[in-house]
Amino acid sequence: MSTDGHLPLYLAPSTIRFCPLCGSDLVRVPLPPDQKEEAVCSTCGFVFYLNPKVVAGTIPAEDGRILLVRRNINPSKGKWTFPGGFVDWGETVAGAALRETLEETGLRVDLDGLVGVYSYPDAPVVIVVYRARVAGGALQLNHEIQEFAWLSPGEIPWDDLAFPSTRHALRDFLSR
Repeated sequence: MSTDGHLPLYLAPSTIRFCPLCGSDLVRVPLPPDQKEEAVCSTCGFVFYLNPKVVAGTIPAEDGRILLVRRNINPSKGKWTFPGGFVDWGETVAGAALRETLEETGLRVDLDGLVGVYSYPDAPVVIVVYRARVAGGALQLNHEIQEFAWLSPGEIPWDDLAFPSTRHALRDFLSR
């Protein structure tokens, strides 16, 4: 738990306490070559490197408009973003972008180039965003999405976007 009694929103180095291999306590130890502190098992010596998760997303475009979705889950419930989600083990980033778009919107898309890769020092994710063209399917809501909107660039709700990466990717998408 965090100091205010709530569960942390994301894993953080300070929240990892036990070795995933043997269950012993993890201790913070400076490791070579740069002496950066890492979580090391006090019994078996396993080093628990906490690396960011990869998120894949698409910005589907059609007839000069882009598809945005309003989130129905936290973080940023009620805010707008593009379809996307975590890359699963054994899945390519591009494959995850296609799967997440289908799961969240009901649309099959073809990827049409990379918009950008976004990361921030205070966020535990790396976001990879692709341009996409609709290839089939029909819009349908799922438990993660409140609503959809096909928007022209002038209609984007800039003050109601879910994440900094949403804003940066949309600006990059529109600048090309």
